[in-house]
Amino acid sequence: MKIIFMGTPEFSVPSLSRLIDEFEVSAVFTQPDRPKGRGKNLAMSPVKQLATSYNIPVYQPLRLKKNEEMIELIKNIKPDFIVVVAFGQILPKEVLDIPKYGCINLHASLLPKYRGAAPINWCIIDGENKSGNTTMLMDVGLDTGDILLTEEIDLTSDITAGELHDILMNSGGELLIKTINGIVNNEIKKVKQENDVSTYASMLGKDMANINWEHSSVSIHNFIRGLNPWPIAYTHYENMVMKIYKSRVLNEESNKCIGSIIEVSKEGLKVSTGSGVLLIEEIQFPGKKPLKVKDYIVGNKIDEGVVLK
Repeated sequence: MKIIFMGTPEFSVPSLSRLIDEFEVSAVFTQPDRPKGRGKNLAMSPVKQLATSYNIPVYQPLRLKKNEEMIELIKNIKPDFIVVVAFGQILPKEVLDIPKYGCINLHASLLPKYRGAAPINWCIIDGENKSGNTTMLMDVGLDTGDILLTEEIDLTSDITAGELHDILMNSGGELLIKTINGIVNNEIKKVKQENDVSTYASMLGKDMANINWEHSSVSIHNFIRGLNPWPIAYTHYENMVMKIYKSRVLNEESNKCIGSIIEVSKEGLKVSTGSGVLLIEEIQFPGKKPLKVKDYIVGNKIDEGVVLK
């Protein structure tokens, strides 16, 4: 069983590791090395680091589309499968048609919901109570291929995007193994996606992380969870940016001005929202480390009555 693996970030690594355990991974494709850190030195992707430790050939084309040299190389390998996990490029039809059994993709959502770049984050921002991984047979669309297998998990009301990322990252490899074996043994029935119920999870950015206190306490709490660990939700305390890492919805109402800090205590900051009261438990101010509110207020002052914006 010859596998070509395509992936780039940390999320892809456990999947590649499981494939190496079970099959022959003939080649790995990953994004080009990128400048990293203060020194801007070129750094290998996490996938490249793992592949090189196993002496697996690594290829890093800027684009696969119309790259005849890379496409010819893939054809010469004659893979049974191409497995894609967060590669960062859309595969052209010429590549999709090469493998004997096809190209399969591991996607971190319950398709057809949350197609696109940031399914984990938007699932939490939207307050979903379920998530999971899906394997699909790739086509030329963006996460539109036939569903092969799914693995569903229940979400708690306080799970963060970072925590869900790690759960799905570590379980995805096993789902890929089941999918490959199921295809080879003709045990999987493909299911076409229902496009009319699909949703799209757009890329995140720092410009969308400013909290709107007009929203409900539940909605803001989900927003904070969904943007942790990046880009981190923030608000303005007077003229300073205050990042918010952790919050809790309180069973309280307030008639105070929306966005105002109505109480400061070791429990946190109680803030009035468009509907309900939110307790902010962990914060970060510029130049400082993230701290629980109870630790921050030991040597610093946060005033009640200030309106967050």
